[in-house]
Amino acid sequence: MSLNITGRNLDITPAIRDYVKSKIGRIEKHFDNVVDSQVMLSIERLKHTAEVTVRVPGKDIHCASSDENLYAAIDLLADKIDRQILKYKEKANSHAHEPAKRLEVPAA
Repeated sequence: MSLNITGRNLDITPAIRDYVKSKIGRIEKHFDNVVDSQVMLSIERLKHTAEVTVRVPGKDIHCASSDENLYAAIDLLADKIDRQILKYKEKANSHAHEPAKRLEVPAA
């Protein structure tokens, strides 16, 4: 998985980069087919915002969170994207391979 981290009104320090990689890297434990991820960190007056777009086959999953602290916003973001990835994976695995209309009915 390739991970791009960009900052708006913010310099990305190595500490922030490592923290984002460790938090967003958690999604690979749940889902291996992630094509790439883009993380956008921004700071406005008293609001720190973290956004992520994760590309998976057939869909782009976007999530955003904000808080007074940048690290707290990244934590919230990691939890949200984790839930969304699990939901996507569950939906993809639960679809029937054949439509119900075309299933054969056993003769009794």
